[in-house]
Amino acid sequence: MKMIMSEPAITSEADEPVEVLESELVQRSRNGDLTAYDELVKRYQQRIYATIYHMTSNHEDANDLAQDSFIKAFSALKSFKGGSTFYTWLYRIAVNKTINFLKQRKNKHHMSLNDLDFNAENDPDLVALISNKTPHRDATLTELQKKLNEALLKLSEPHRMVVVLHDVQGQSHDEIAEIMGCNIGTVRSRLFYARQQMQSYLAEYMKPA
Repeated sequence: MKMIMSEPAITSEADEPVEVLESELVQRSRNGDLTAYDELVKRYQQRIYATIYHMTSNHEDANDLAQDSFIKAFSALKSFKGGSTFYTWLYRIAVNKTINFLKQRKNKHHMSLNDLDFNAENDPDLVALISNKTPHRDATLTELQKKLNEALLKLSEPHRMVVVLHDVQGQSHDEIAEIMGCNIGTVRSRLFYARQQMQSYLAEYMKPA
């Protein structure tokens, strides 16, 4: 089963269709309605892809993992009990697949920094820290992003995932806890530790002249 990651259709406000409830699409998909599942794919593909891409720094890997995640979710729909939203359940599948992929890849080769696009503007604490306390306050956003990218890639998979889900994707602590299968305290501690580690990695860059 091969899924094409297509761009969602753009419609004007005048002829924009009424959005079907996620629960209805899930139920229809469980009954074998591929059109309904295609709608779920279109609804969530960009966010799933973006999360995986920020973890892998590779477009091809992100696309393959995103497709694999949607395929696995479709195959496992019968086991989806509805205890969480389909979106959260799908995220959990994608996160687990990505972490497993990264663990396997770590043994093969080092990750490249060439293609990562971590959005520095979504990390205001680090931006402020660098801008206000160092002689680099006039540094370009591109340079800042490069430094943050390097620091991000040094984090372990779980800590990097928390940063990506929270700072890049804007997920709440509650949502991240459900996606990663841990409690909120663990999410907060991982996020705190990840930020501390990133600041440590950036210490040389932040050092006064």
